[in-house]
Amino acid sequence: MADDLAQVARFLFEAGTLKQSRRTGWWMAGVRDPESVAEHAWRTSLIASVIAPLEGADPARSAFLAVWHDSQETRTGDVNHLGKKYAGEADPEAVTADQVDGMPEPLAASIRGAVAEYEARESAEAIVARDADKLECLLQGIEYKAQGYELAQRWIDNSRRRLVTTTAKELAEALLSMDPLDWLRHVLGEKPKG
Repeated sequence: MADDLAQVARFLFEAGTLKQSRRTGWWMAGVRDPESVAEHAWRTSLIASVIAPLEGADPARSAFLAVWHDSQETRTGDVNHLGKKYAGEADPEAVTADQVDGMPEPLAASIRGAVAEYEARESAEAIVARDADKLECLLQGIEYKAQGYELAQRWIDNSRRRLVTTTAKELAEALLSMDPLDWLRHVLGEKPKG
């Protein structure tokens, strides 16, 4: 078991590299210091746990799928859509299989299953997790646009078009109707901007 846990320990160090890995698509919008893959995955998981109960899906499972949705980027990097046109796209399930090789089988199977379910796009939880991914990109785009990165509108529009669930679509409309500091004004009892 100690050898199996050594592989888990190595993977935990590997996963930590996502805290430094930047989401490269934002560079095309002019964002100098874009969010990390880990930051994106965290909020995607949070969003999945919010959308899931409103869509009749399991929030814990949806969040779990979202946690693992970009974990392969420790090995592939964050290849944006333009890069995929030229470099192709790595098979997330194959990368995950390599990542979990040597881990205790119940753990490895759990992770492989999460990635396979997310990629299959069939379960309610996978659909929610995918919508959470797009919604997080839309939300990040709104935040970058508020910071003056006008070109982020392309990411906002593309993410919005890809939403599937009713909850995600309605939440997108709510997000688009406010600015990133509306939450603070609300907490402080101030009037909304505009």
